[in-house]
Amino acid sequence: MNKMIEVATITLQRFLAEQNGQDLVEYALVVALIAFAATAGMSSLATSINTAFSAIGTNLTNYTG
Repeated sequence: MNKMIEVATITLQRFLAEQNGQDLVEYALVVALIAFAATAGMSSLATSINTAFSAIGTNLTNYTG
């Protein structure tokens, strides 16, 4: 049992010492930042589109009425 814990500890230390895993975390953070910015931008765009369609609907209602 102690040997298994020792092997697991050594494996974990090697994993933490590697630099390759940091690149993956950095890419994940960049993707998350882009997704957040896109979501914020889409919200603003959706509001603008909704306003434009409401104006078109009002104009069509006034024109036909």
